[in-house]
Amino acid sequence: MNLIRLFCGSLIGLPLSVLAAVGKADGPGFGQVFQVIFALLLVLGLIVGAAWLMRRFSLVPGGANAQMRVVSAVMVGTRERVVIVEVRDTWLVLGVTSEQVNMLHTLDKPMDAPVAPPAPPAFAEWLQKAMAKRKEPQ
Repeated sequence: MNLIRLFCGSLIGLPLSVLAAVGKADGPGFGQVFQVIFALLLVLGLIVGAAWLMRRFSLVPGGANAQMRVVSAVMVGTRERVVIVEVRDTWLVLGVTSEQVNMLHTLDKPMDAPVAPPAPPAFAEWLQKAMAKRKEPQ
């Protein structure tokens, strides 16, 4: 409360003696407000960092589109990259810029290519299994 009064008083231009006469209320001090703001910024930073890591290392499950996956990507400029996309048994070599996507080459999937990781189970399946485990007598 004192912080709000101080802010409003500084906007209006009241002298410091008037602000000192207001007295000290038992509201949050500057240290407590700083801690809350710091904690909020820390949590928001963790969320943004986790989203960036998931996107950077392709940890987002592609369950909706199991027919297609990115095999490899290489940056060749500040906004340009060459991407290999697997569509069933075909690899597409694509040139990707900020404005367009061009197909550079088409390859058959190599026999020694790593197998795509299995798609994680759908949320509905997971929830059903979790509920069944919970209902089991212990």
